Amino acid sequence: MSAHHHVQPSATTRGEEADLARWDDDGAPPAQPRSSPSAWLRVGAELGDRLVALSGRNDLLVTCRPGTRSGAPAAYFPTLGEVEVDARLFAPLQPHEIHPRIVGDEQNYPAAWGVFVHEAAHAAHSVWTPPAGADPRVVEAALQLEESRVEGAHLITRPTDRTYLRTSARTLIMPDIDHPTLQGIEHAAGVAALILGRRDAGILDAGETRAVADLCEKVLGADLLAALTRIWTAAHQCADHDATTMLAHGQRWCDALDAAAPALPVPENLVDLLSGAVVVVMDSTAATDAADLAAQDAATTAVAARSTAKAQERAQRAGQRRRAAATAKSVFNPRGTTVKPDGRPAPRSTPVTGTRRPTAAEKSAAARLSRALRAAAYRERTEERTTSPTPPGRLNMRAALARDAQRAAGSVPTAEPFTHVRRRNTPSPPLRVGIAVDVSASMSAACKPVASAAWIVARAAALTNPDSRTATVAYDQHLTALTRPTHRAPEHVTLFDADGGHHNLGDAIDALDHGLELSRPGAGRLLVIVTDAQYGSDETAAAVARVKRLTTVGCAVLQLTLTTESQHLPGTTLLHLPRPSSAPAAIAAAATDAIRRTR
Repeated sequence: MSAHHHVQPSATTRGEEADLARWDDDGAPPAQPRSSPSAWLRVGAELGDRLVALSGRNDLLVTCRPGTRSGAPAAYFPTLGEVEVDARLFAPLQPHEIHPRIVGDEQNYPAAWGVFVHEAAHAAHSVWTPPAGADPRVVEAALQLEESRVEGAHLITRPTDRTYLRTSARTLIMPDIDHPTLQGIEHAAGVAALILGRRDAGILDAGETRAVADLCEKVLGADLLAALTRIWTAAHQCADHDATTMLAHGQRWCDALDAAAPALPVPENLVDLLSGAVVVVMDSTAATDAADLAAQDAATTAVAARSTAKAQERAQRAGQRRRAAATAKSVFNPRGTTVKPDGRPAPRSTPVTGTRRPTAAEKSAAARLSRALRAAAYRERTEERTTSPTPPGRLNMRAALARDAQRAAGSVPTAEPFTHVRRRNTPSPPLRVGIAVDVSASMSAACKPVASAAWIVARAAALTNPDSRTATVAYDQHLTALTRPTHRAPEHVTLFDADGGHHNLGDAIDALDHGLELSRPGAGRLLVIVTDAQYGSDETAAAVARVKRLTTVGCAVLQLTLTTESQHLPGTTLLHLPRPSSAPAAIAAAATDAIRRTR
C-alpha cells in the first residue's frame, strides 16, 4: 500500500530517464538529474559522517537536496550505496543553521533526523533483495513487513534512537495513508502492518495504537487481524539476508487476504476512517513524546539546579574556610593581643589580667588526666592470620595430613598446613580540645575554673601524645587567645576576667576549628563552650551553624553552663555545673570520652 518505498532499486526516476533520452541526439549538452543546491552539500556530507555510527557502514554516500528523486521524504539505494534526504524536512531551518556532525544537534530537527535514522536502519538491515521474476504483489507485501522489521532490528543496537523513530513514523506514514496505492481490505491490512507492526517492534506503545487496532479489528475481523499479526511478528525475527523467508511471509500475507477478502464488507469511507484513526495515533504519540520531553527537561533542570547548588555550597565552604583561616591567624597572633574578627586590634584592653604558676593540685589533676587519656587512647594490637602451603608458620597436622592424602589421590593439593600470625600495633590517636569561654559580664564566675581547666587540659594533652594540641579562646565582641594550639604545654596559668559586652561565638569556633583541625578526622576531637548562651537571634544562628558543621564530621561539642537561666545551644551536649569549681573535672571527663570513642 506504500506510495513510496524507502529501498529504491535505481537512482533516477522514469521522468528523468525520458528527459535524458529526449536530449540525447539534439546536439545540446545532456540533461543532468536534479542536484541539490551547493548550500546543502555540507549538510549531506555531515549526515554521511553520522551515518557510519547509525548503520555500522562506511561505504555509503548521503545526498541532501530540496526534493528527492524517489519522491519519498528519504530513500536508500542499495545498488549505489546512497541515502537521499529531502532538505525540506529540515524546515524552517536553513543550511547554515544545521550541523549534523555535532552530536546533539539533531535535537533541533527531530523529524528530519528520525527519517534519516529510518533510512540508516534500512541501510544496516535491508540486505535481502527480491529475485528476478518474483511476484510484485508478494514483494510489495514483504516490503510492508520490512518497514517495522528494520526499525525493531535497529533498536536492538541503538535503543536511544526510539524517540526519533517515533517522530519519523508521523512523517513517513501519513502520506501513504492519505494517498494509498492499494484499496479496500489491502489498504486496511497495510495500515495495520505500518502501525501495529511498529507497536510490536517496540516503536509505538499499545495504548497509543488503540484507535487503529480497534478499527482494523472491525474492518478485517479478529481472525484475519490475528493471522496478519502472526505474520509480521514472525517477519521481525527474520535474518537480514534471508530473502526467501521474507518473500514467504509476503506470500502468506497475500494468501491470508485473498482467503478472507470475499467475506469482508468494505466500508465506503474506509480511507477517511483509516486516516482518522492514524491521526489519533499520531496525536497520541506526539502527546506522549511531548510529555516525555517535558519530564526530561524537568529532570535536566533539576540536575542542573542540584549541580549549581552543590557548586555554590562548595564555594560557600571554601569561603568559610578562608575566613576561618584568616580569623585563626589574627586570633593566635604572636603578640597575644585582643583582636576583632577581621584581624585588626581591638580598641579596648585585653581580658587577660595576668598569669600565675600552676598549683600542686592543678599539676596533680593534669597528671591524673594524662593517665586517663593514655588509658583511653590505648588500642589493642591487631592480629592477621594467613595460611600457606610452605613455611614460615605454625604447622597444622590436620591440614598436613589432608595435603598428603590429596597427593596420594593424585589430585592437586589445596590444603595449606602452615599458619602465620602477624600482630600489628595500632597507634594511639592524638587529642584536639578547643575551649571557647564567654567573657561577657554575666560569666564572671567561670573565669577562675576555666583558666585552671585550660592549663590542666593543655598540660595533660602534651604529656599524653606529642601530636595532641589544645587551645582556649575568650570571646565577647572581640577574641583573645588564652592558650595556643602548640605541642608544648603552657608554663603558667593565664588569668582573665569577664566584663565584656555582646558575643562572637561563631568566629571563636572558626578560630579553634582551623587552629586545631577539629573538622578533620583521625584524632579525638572536643569543643567545649562555656557560656550561658544569652545571645541575640543572629548570634545564636551563627553559632548553631558552626556547631552543626562540627558535629556532622564527628567532633563532640560540650556546652557548660553555671546558672539555671542559661540557654541550650542546639546541637551541643548540655552540662549544668552548679559549682564552677567542677568545670575542670567535667572538661577532663569529656576529653577522655572523646578520645575513647575515636576510631
